[in-house]
Parts: sequence; C-alpha cells; structure tokens
Amino acid sequence: MRTLRVGVRGTDVMEIQALLRKIGYNPGEIDGIYGPRTRDAVIAFQRDNNLVPDGIIGPQTYGILNILLRGYDIYYVQPGDTLWKIARNYYSTVKKITTANPEINPFNLQIGQRIVVPYGIDIVDTNIDYTYEIMERDIEGLRVRYPFIEVGVAGESVLGRKLYYIKLGQGPNQVFYNGAHHALEWITSPLLMKFTENFLKSYTNGKNIRGYDLESIWNNSSIYIMPMVNPDGVDLVLNGLTRDNPYYQELIEWNNGSTDFSRVWQANNKGVDLNHNYPAEWEQSREEARRLGILGPGPTRYGGPFPLSEPETEAVTQFVRDHNFRLVLAYHTQGEVIFWQFEDLQPPEARSIGEMFSRASGYRLAEIFGIGAYAGMKDWFIQEYRRPGYTVEAGLGRNPLPISQFDRIYNDNEEILLLASVV
Repeated sequence: MRTLRVGVRGTDVMEIQALLRKIGYNPGEIDGIYGPRTRDAVIAFQRDNNLVPDGIIGPQTYGILNILLRGYDIYYVQPGDTLWKIARNYYSTVKKITTANPEINPFNLQIGQRIVVPYGIDIVDTNIDYTYEIMERDIEGLRVRYPFIEVGVAGESVLGRKLYYIKLGQGPNQVFYNGAHHALEWITSPLLMKFTENFLKSYTNGKNIRGYDLESIWNNSSIYIMPMVNPDGVDLVLNGLTRDNPYYQELIEWNNGSTDFSRVWQANNKGVDLNHNYPAEWEQSREEARRLGILGPGPTRYGGPFPLSEPETEAVTQFVRDHNFRLVLAYHTQGEVIFWQFEDLQPPEARSIGEMFSRASGYRLAEIFGIGAYAGMKDWFIQEYRRPGYTVEAGLGRNPLPISQFDRIYNDNEEILLLASVV
C-alpha cells in the first residue's frame, strides 16, 4: 500500500477515514482527501497505539490499521485468560468469539491456544467508494467471523480478478443474487455485501429481520450472492486507468480519447457491456446498438463480438448451470423499477412475485423496451429456465449514484432480498 499523508487523495484514503470514524476518531468528512483533520485523527490514533505520532500512514501504522480493517485479530491464550476478558479487551463479545471458533471450549482454554477474535465493529462499510480490493478483504473477514459459510470463486475477469460468491443457508430452495454487471453501478456491491453481513449477524444471534425467520430461511433455502460481476470495470471507475493495464491504449481509444472513466464507463476491461453479452436475443441487441451508432468496444451498450465472449458472462452462466436456481435477482441502478419479463417466456407466477417485490420496496414493476430489452442476465435466465428473473434498478439519479444514497437503497431492498429466498 502507498504511504498516505496530507494532500494524497483516493479510495484508500476514504477507507482509512471511514475506519477512523468507526473506531472513535474524527477524520472530518469521508471524502478521500487526506487533509488536516484526517492527519490529526491519525496522530491521535498513533499516540493511542504507541506509534510515532507523525500523521503519516506508513508501514507501522498500516500494520495496526490493517488488522482493524479486516475486522479480527489472532490471539494466543495467556495465563488467567477467560473469553469474557479477551472479549472485553477487543471490544467484542463472547458470542462473536465462539462463533468464529466453533471448536473452542469456553471452560477449558489452553495456554498458547490460537483463537480468532473479531472486533466489536462491523466489517462492511457503507459510506465509502466500494472497490474490488475492499470487497475481497471484507469477504475474507466475513469468512473468518462466520466459518460455517461457503465462499468460492465462480471464475475470473479479463484481468484475472476473482468472481467471488458467498452462500448463505443449506436448504434445497436455491436463489441467486448478483450485482455490478455495470461498472458505474458499483453501489450494488456493498448493498449485497451489507445484506450478507446483516443476515449473518442476526442469524448467529437468533434474531429475525423484518419479521423473517432467518433460521427457517437457512434450513430451507440456499442464497448464492455474487456481489461484483465486473471488478475490472469497477476498478476503472473508482481507481482510474493505470499504465500497467494491458489494454491501456485501447481503453483510451474506446473511451473517446479520455482517461477519465469515472462518469461514463459501464463496460468491462475490453469495452464490452456485460449485460448485453448474454445469448438471449443477442443479435437483436446488436442491431439496436448499431442503430445507436455503437459498432465496437466502448463505454456502454456494446454487446461484444459474440454471445458470452467475455470470461465474466461465461462464468455467470456456468455458475447458473451448475446449480438449480428457482429465481434470480440482477441488481443495477437506477430508476427504482423492477423489470420482470423477457419475450413472454417468464412463468405465470413471475408477475405476482414481482408485485410482492414492488410492495416490499416501493419500486415500480415495469416492462422494458429498446436495446435494454435484450441480452441481459435475467433475460438469459428466463429464456433458458422459464423461471422468474428480475432486474432491480435501485436508487434514483444519474450513475454513478453517490454513496450518500446507500441507506435509502438498502432500506428499500432489504425485504426484497429476504422475500426472494422464500417466495
């Protein structure tokens, strides 16, 4: 990681600002700008942790911050320790420790015994630009805190980033939720990640969410979540184009000569719009794109040279084929609308389920026309399996939606995510 000091900007600065606020320091606005207030917060943190209080985040300060960012520490039992004492020292709880260490006997701790100690703070931040690197670390943090979940990799992106999935539950009713097919729509990734964390936290504490019995869901359903289908595109939007990208010159050409991808780029690293790359009336999508003057790689709407030309869409379709999904939710932004049809191939119950989602969220159930009506993920699922598939357009405004909309988006969609697993 790079050294952070006054004047530096970026998603890594925003991440540190969010952490400092979460653990009781005041870095000022969480804006990704390392200013005087962030420096003062870092100095206070350094003093409290016996570090040189220079306001610069270098290797030693990172060493402690990274443990907090991952959300847990490794501890070796000392003479006189009890789980209550250890939990108190980490601002944690005995329940969190026993959940992370299912093999532990709380009444027979052994000196030198290695245990995982989760901090008493949430892992998934919802007030930052949510990059692939942050998501990857958060997934590992959740896996360690909740070792009973399944975490896997469905495939890789063009640049070799892993397409992670998380499985919640162990029941026969399988459902699939995915986010961030489109790079500007990265806010759908923390939406799915925060839902995952909230579900796990409530489930392990024996609590319900919105009246839904999570133990029943766990026993009867299996929720598969792929939070970021397009990690390369998200990286271009949030971190910008770097010289080591093997498509550096081509990307600038595809982006109309610009190195700024933060406001226009929806595609993957090869200029292919992944949600127009599925084999569901792909040829019609290509014709619609040509009418719009889209003939090759670019920021949006180009469906690729042929269906499933991209490793990301190939991975998603293979993942679906390897399972028996009753229903899929593909998360996008924006419009507060739910699309549920494809070529009249959807099953009879698709509309009634969509209406339940509409009532739960306040979003409008609608049809879609034009280029957006073809070659999408939910279109392919409906066509192949004749089962309910939905594109949920969360939030309102212009993409990329600001992270300040997160709380409203989450509140609107939490019940959809629960309902879809039992409907």
